[in-house]
Amino acid sequence: MRQRRFLIPVSVLVVVALGVGLYLFQPWRLLTVRETHDALLVPPAATQSTSATTSQASAPAASAPAETPEEVAAGEWRSLEHATTGKASLIKLPGGAHSVQFASLDTSDGPDLYVYLSPHASSSAEKTFGQGFTSLGKLKGNRGDQVYEIPAGVDVSAIRSVVIWCQRFSAGFAVAPLEQA
Repeated sequence: MRQRRFLIPVSVLVVVALGVGLYLFQPWRLLTVRETHDALLVPPAATQSTSATTSQASAPAASAPAETPEEVAAGEWRSLEHATTGKASLIKLPGGAHSVQFASLDTSDGPDLYVYLSPHASSSAEKTFGQGFTSLGKLKGNRGDQVYEIPAGVDVSAIRSVVIWCQRFSAGFAVAPLEQA
């Protein structure tokens, strides 16, 4: 009888601890795939020919507002906590607005992933990416092409990198440089 009184509370405690652990870590997310297929503003293959054309343009044409989206900075992902591949680009839109796009992103899924614009260089220590950032919202998916609008009023000249950040564990999944030349 005495063992039974001890066993019931311990069993309840184990079940509660297991439930909380599963909720926090969501280990099944390591096996899930959320694929996105946003239309990219500047196709990855077109960015090189666009930059070559832009550099050959005459001075008056270069000062005219762009009529098509233009890649102004780009970089490959550097893995932090999780292996990540693909390309991130800062895109200048007609009218002066900006967006960030991810081409062929491939990373692990996570419980609470966000996209941050960071004033810190992509070579910085991981913990710095959780400070001074601008959030673009939740990561749409862990694979595929994605586009995120940068809110008006954000100083794009201060952006040095883009980060995939897990808010729940204050951990970076990956970072890509977006420093403008």
